[in-house]
Amino acid sequence: MGGDLPTAVIFDVGRVLYEWDPRHLYERLIPPGEALDAFLRDVVTIEWHFQHDAGRDFADTSAELTALHPQHAELIAAWGPRFAESIPGPVADMPALVERLDEAGVPLFAITNFSHEFFPPFRAAEAALFDRFRDIIVSGAERLVKPDPAIYHLALDRFGLRASEAVFIDDNAANVSAAAAFGMHAILFTGAADLIPRLRALGLPA
Repeated sequence: MGGDLPTAVIFDVGRVLYEWDPRHLYERLIPPGEALDAFLRDVVTIEWHFQHDAGRDFADTSAELTALHPQHAELIAAWGPRFAESIPGPVADMPALVERLDEAGVPLFAITNFSHEFFPPFRAAEAALFDRFRDIIVSGAERLVKPDPAIYHLALDRFGLRASEAVFIDDNAANVSAAAAFGMHAILFTGAADLIPRLRALGLPA
């Protein structure tokens, strides 16, 4: 990176721009308690969902999971069409930060581990924020997932950026480390209150 200051910002989406937790969906379908906790822990696991981020279709993953847990067929089936209910809203103060950066002329991009099926309707529903972004790399569409270096290479090439020109923000330490190893300025996201002074220290109008 040398002494270069970044001129563009690359955001993660889930748990950086928007809150995400499957509990928000399933607490509407299962009473609070051990049954809900067990379903989230043992059935619709993060590892199972990661297949969607990697490009697999929900029809295939849900059929496989239902075969293992036939008693939960209806609950598993809800994951796809009701995925947006697992996203309760934006992370505090982040839409305002995106607006400030955009209105100051800072080029904004995103790299998100997200299903190629679930992202388009979500992006459409949140157009007021995402229309401020010049491009968004969606892992499920590319069949590449963070922290694979290939997705960072693809993103920088498509965004027209050198690594040193970008600051990358993600809540996952492995993704941040991979971006830093690629030569980007990389920040582990813990909240807007921590992020904003870090961006200002890099010369960005946050």
